[in-house]
Amino acid sequence: MQEQRVENWVELQDALFAGSWNETLKRFRPTLAFRGMPDSSHDLATSLNRRGGNYSRQEHVMLRAFRKYARGTSNPCESIWDWLSLAQHHGLPTRLLDWTFSPYVALHFLTENPELYGMDGVVWCVDYRETNRLLPRPLKAQLQEEGADVFSAEMLAEVADNLATFDRLSRGPFVLFFEPPSIDERIVNQFALFSVMNDASARLDEFLERQKKGVRRLIVPARLKQEVRDKLDQANITERVLFPGLDGLSRWLRRYYNPRPPGAPRLH
Repeated sequence: MQEQRVENWVELQDALFAGSWNETLKRFRPTLAFRGMPDSSHDLATSLNRRGGNYSRQEHVMLRAFRKYARGTSNPCESIWDWLSLAQHHGLPTRLLDWTFSPYVALHFLTENPELYGMDGVVWCVDYRETNRLLPRPLKAQLQEEGADVFSAEMLAEVADNLATFDRLSRGPFVLFFEPPSIDERIVNQFALFSVMNDASARLDEFLERQKKGVRRLIVPARLKQEVRDKLDQANITERVLFPGLDGLSRWLRRYYNPRPPGAPRLH
């Protein structure tokens, strides 16, 4: 795993889009998943394993209850992966972790809270072509058959129609990325995808630390956060777009018109 500290906006752009040229396609088409976090010291624990203890053992119980009580809502689900995506989307602790195809969406989540502008942030960049090399054979075969680099919920269901089967695909740890179904505009506008590991208690950062290729951590210093935030606002990467509806509108207005937080570093 590589770590790079950027010093200005231009250097940040270069780092985010590094390696995006695809020689085969003759296009700028990167195979990267991005995750932005406001504190560079934060790990990649999921909402499930952040609970600690044996909480991850309750995964199947919570998901079973969620499926039972959520039936009849406006979101049709055909597979366990649809249900898991829906549960994650609505705040149930799961083994999934949120990522995006968009580096600017990642930067939004790095800068969305002005109260955290006094600390360095981080953007994780993971090349899923590299992590796919460690996938068990059935999953690799499914990607090859579909001519894809990331999974859909439907593709995953073809290989493993339940989490127990998924966990038994390999004795060693692996991670894959899949695109959730377009549950609502929020999923679409955030250009979202999820990571999932074959162990509900596993930590993705501990797994990625052992990867020699395809994993970078870009450290965004505290003094750069306000500039990044202002330029994202100008580019219309805001809560109003990423969280469509009145709640997102209110979140955007609350942040946009918030006075400068005490102790926030000055740009110049």
